[in-house]
Amino acid sequence: MNKYIAILRGINVSGQKKVLMADLKALFETLNFTDVSTYIQSGNVIFQSAETNKCRLITLIENAIKQKYEFNVPVQIRCHSDLADIITELPFKEVNVADDGAKILITLLAALPSENNIEKLLGYVVAPEELHIIGQTTYLHCPNGYGRSKLSNVFIENKLKVSATTRNLKTVDKLLQLSRTHDQVNK
Repeated sequence: MNKYIAILRGINVSGQKKVLMADLKALFETLNFTDVSTYIQSGNVIFQSAETNKCRLITLIENAIKQKYEFNVPVQIRCHSDLADIITELPFKEVNVADDGAKILITLLAALPSENNIEKLLGYVVAPEELHIIGQTTYLHCPNGYGRSKLSNVFIENKLKVSATTRNLKTVDKLLQLSRTHDQVNK
């Protein structure tokens, strides 16, 4: 069995696309996924599956959500090692997750953005904010808070022309921990 983390975009935000985590967990279980658990209301699901193709998993999950809830929810799939790499590649080395974790945003991209679109996006970064793009991940440091930043998930998605979903560093770090100890979490 392979352990995965599904990260859903745009559920339970401002009263839109409401999905109870217990219902989401049950939906994943109907897809024959095992050891399913959720983390916070924003749509983070840790599960196991025999399937090895992440694209097939994404399609399966997105179709099941569409059928059950009658709205579209983009899904990103990562495994434990992907999250570990994201944390290892964090370009802000002097960061304390407990103190700064909400001011660092990790945006997971569904595909590699073009160099041209990356250059366009970087033109919108204004100090003291910093933005780095490594592969299919963007790293945004907002010292004054994410709520004050122009570089929202929608903005990044539109400029890069790639579907994306964003979590703060605290959430990504917690998902990394939970995916490591997933078997104990579900007992």
